Amino acid sequence: MVKKVSLYEYFVEKTWSLTEEWYGSLSQDQSGVYSSRDPKVVEVLKKQNHDFHVNFSSIFNKGKEEFSKHFQEWVTAIAQDEAHLATPITNIIQEFFRTQEQYLNLVEEYAALHKESISLEEITVWKREIVKTFSDIILRFSCENVKAAEEKSNAQQQMIIELSSPVIILADKIGLLPLIGEINAYRASVMFENTLQKSAKHGLERLFIDLSGVPVIDTMVVHQIFQLIKGLNLIGIQTSLSGIRPDIAQTAVNLGIQFKDIEVYSTLAQAFKARELIGN
Repeated sequence: MVKKVSLYEYFVEKTWSLTEEWYGSLSQDQSGVYSSRDPKVVEVLKKQNHDFHVNFSSIFNKGKEEFSKHFQEWVTAIAQDEAHLATPITNIIQEFFRTQEQYLNLVEEYAALHKESISLEEITVWKREIVKTFSDIILRFSCENVKAAEEKSNAQQQMIIELSSPVIILADKIGLLPLIGEINAYRASVMFENTLQKSAKHGLERLFIDLSGVPVIDTMVVHQIFQLIKGLNLIGIQTSLSGIRPDIAQTAVNLGIQFKDIEVYSTLAQAFKARELIGN
């Protein structure tokens, strides 16, 4: 006669075998973290999967509140994991369902070992609990994954914006701000703040602002650029503006912006030459 153990104990005994079985049955056409053959990545992936089983098994041993707390920590950690963020969420959800199938099969195995003492009703209750719990986990993970992906995307976008308005030091107390690409309201705002901070930090006395790499500039952006020039002047930094096209000039005129106190040049080379940064 097989010594009867609890369903929880039966699950816990199987945690590592479940992990090895799961990893060994991964599809060859998987992508992201599941396709890696790097031993270190595989080791981490198996550890994460085993932690899942340890946590999941506890649903039949702990109270709901304690189980939920520990699983939320696991879900958040996996959702924020770089390797999983680089993996299509559909692939991850597919693996959740494959793992769910492992547990439904385990219940059948457990019931077969103890068929004399386990009712069909008990088996049905366990299976329902497993399916419901997996549904909750998948929903939690999906929400956390989307949140983590958005935060990562926002951070990358912020970095791109900051890098797209760099203050380049040309010589002692002289800098260059080459603006390239489309400038929207948010980028203009960040540019204003970053340029003032970096110019003051480097102790600049003159800053060349070149607009020749900006394909389209609307009224708001023109206004922001000239506000930047006024801000720089207030902290003692003179500016030279180059790359002014007719459409930009027309917009500035329509806004009532006066060019008389601003050094304006057609090209950056002309601006450098006027300031004797390059020879004739």
